[in-house]
This record gives sequence, C-alpha cells and structure tokens, in this order.
Amino acid sequence: MVKASRRHILAGIMAFSALALAGCNGNGTTAGNSPMVDTLPAAPVGAVEKGPVLGSGNVKVGLLLPMSATGNAGAAAQSMKNAAEMALADFQANDIQLLVKDDGGTATGAQAAAQQAISEGAEIILGPIFAHTVAGAAQSARPAGIPILAFSTDTNVASRGVYLLSFLPESDIQRIVDYAASQGKRSFAALIPETGYGTVVEAELQQDIAKKGGRIVALEHYPLDKVKMAEPIEKVANGISQADTLIIPDAADAVPTVVGILAAHGVSPGRVQLLGTGLWDDPALFRESSLNGAWFAAPDSTGFKSFADRYRTKYGSDPVRTASLAYDAVSLVAALAKMQGSQRFNEQVLTNPSGFSGVDGIFRLKADGTNERGLAVMQIDGGSVRVLSPAPKSFGSGDGSSPVASVN
Repeated sequence: MVKASRRHILAGIMAFSALALAGCNGNGTTAGNSPMVDTLPAAPVGAVEKGPVLGSGNVKVGLLLPMSATGNAGAAAQSMKNAAEMALADFQANDIQLLVKDDGGTATGAQAAAQQAISEGAEIILGPIFAHTVAGAAQSARPAGIPILAFSTDTNVASRGVYLLSFLPESDIQRIVDYAASQGKRSFAALIPETGYGTVVEAELQQDIAKKGGRIVALEHYPLDKVKMAEPIEKVANGISQADTLIIPDAADAVPTVVGILAAHGVSPGRVQLLGTGLWDDPALFRESSLNGAWFAAPDSTGFKSFADRYRTKYGSDPVRTASLAYDAVSLVAALAKMQGSQRFNEQVLTNPSGFSGVDGIFRLKADGTNERGLAVMQIDGGSVRVLSPAPKSFGSGDGSSPVASVN
C-alpha cells in the first residue's frame, strides 16, 4: 500500500512538472456541487487574523477559505485546507509557503484576507470558494496584479486574472450534448430547476444543441417545492413524443422525484434517453433503478478515489468532493514555481493551451477566467456506473496545444 501510494505521488509530481515545462515551449505558462450559504456577518476590511502558515518555501501563496464559517462551508474549508497540506507533503522539494487566511465566507472578509496575504508577499491567491467572496478577493488582488485561482462555479466572477479551477456546469453540458449527438440524438427535451445552476445550464444547453444541429422540442422549469413540481413536469411528459433525449440537470435530492412524476405519466428510460450533469455523480442516484441506462458527464473517478483513499488514511475522514481542487491548485503552483522561474504565475503560463493534469484529469485555464476540463461520459448501471466514453488525455491539437500527460 505504501509503495503504491508513493508511485501515485511520483506520477503526480512528474505530470505537473512536465506540464509546467510545456508552458515554456514556444510560450515561455459536501459532495462538490451543493450550494453553501454564508453563516457569518461581514467583517471589516483589515480585521483578519494572521492565520497558519504551511510550508517554509520562498514562494508565498495565499489560500483563502471560510475557516470560521459553520455548517457545510466550514466543513468544506477544513477539508480543502487538509488537501492543500497533503499536496505540499506529496510534492517533495517544493518551494511553497502557504499563507492560510480565513475569509469568514463574506465578501468583505475575503477582500481583507486577500489584502493581508498580498501584504505578506503572496504572489498568487488560491480560493476563495463562493462567487461573492471571489469578487471580494479580486478587489484587493486585481489592483496589485496578483492572479487568483478560485474554487467558485459561477462564471460571472471569472475574468482576466481571476481564474476558476472548479467544475463548471457549462463543461458538463458541452460534453453530454456532444456525446448524445455522436450517438445520433437530435431532439432534446429538458426539465430545468429554478436555480442559478439551472439558469446557467439552460443557456449552455440552448447554445450547444444548436451547434450540433439539434433542437429542443420541450422545455419547462420546475420549482424547488416538490409539491409544485408536478405541473411543469407533466407538460414535458405530454410533449415528449418528439424527443429522443431528456436532460434533468439537478441533484440526488430532486432527480428521483422528477423521474417518478415522469413515470406516472408514461415516460420511462426505455422511451427516452435520460441525461444528467456532474450533479449525478452521486451513489444515491446509482441505486435508483428508474435511472438505469441514464448518461451523465463527470470527471473520471479513478483519480479522485485514489486521492480520497490517501486523504482518509491521513485524516481519518472522507474529503469533500471539491477537496481535489485545493490539492490540484497547490500542486500546480508548486510545479510552476519549480519550473518557470520568475514568470511562474503570469498569464501566459497559467493559460498555456496544453493545460495541466490533476486528480480529476486534464484541465486548462482560459484567458477569460473560465476553464475547460476533460470529462468522461458515464452510464448508470444497476447500482454502479460504467464509462461509456473515457475522458480525453489531452486537448485537441487544432487549438495549438500539445499532448499532455495524465496523472491517472
């Protein structure tokens, strides 16, 4: 077990180092998706405790997390801090010093935390988690020319110099629509939850289906209140005869109810191909017999399972799904600091089109602050999942990128 773990660690170090080098070639560069809410009042700018320091390297990196928040936010913060510390230990001979700052889960707290990290010499900031805290941190980082690698899934806060390392719903939709189209699917129906996530998904869905020459034949929005769900779902059930696919971009607490209402109106998986997003990457849904045969897009789980095993051994508990983002962020900056010299965190390095390879597969940061990830397409199959279409190991050569190595 120890030898296997060391091999995995070495593979990760080699992959990140190789990818950092690739930037020089020609260029010189709770389970994951559940929303978490603020639980603490806003702190005045400047009222931030010094916080712990992890590592003793010369390259200082700020890590902003809601450490003092309660509930899911605080639990996620602790898990992500643990993962960051684990990455430092795994990446041997790194030159990183992590300045951990508590943003309290508020915009003003994040602004103050970022300002303090910068005043202590941080060259780049990792985090925060929430959209409003990313916006707060950017208020301090942008004037100082300090880049941010944030963990929010809200692309509204992405911009030049503020990069999102998270799992974006847009990527899920692009991947699942592309795969469905490759299987001859052209007529789509959709049931969209009345949430911010649903709004993002709908916009991307309209765009991607049109690009593939498909059409949306039925689309309805349903409320979070399960008592009020039936009417819009029934409308789609009655208008689905022209559709060959139905996408339900929601999580495990809602999807079985939606599918149950559909079944009551004669819509079964055998009649239409059910599609989902990364929110479906949940064992609770794998056990739903009504979802057997359904497809969804998500990162290949192999890397995360290995990471989670090592995390569990070290900390005695399971990591939150987004802990891998903190691990990858620290591993990435450690590799860039080692291989890129004084140019380590500039825009050209960070947006290298060849991308990087981490726990969850390949990813690359785009100039507009969003990202692109290599995702697999999974099929729910009797209590488990199987891979229908594996995640790519490199980005396409048509965009000027070079092949990249995978950690997994």
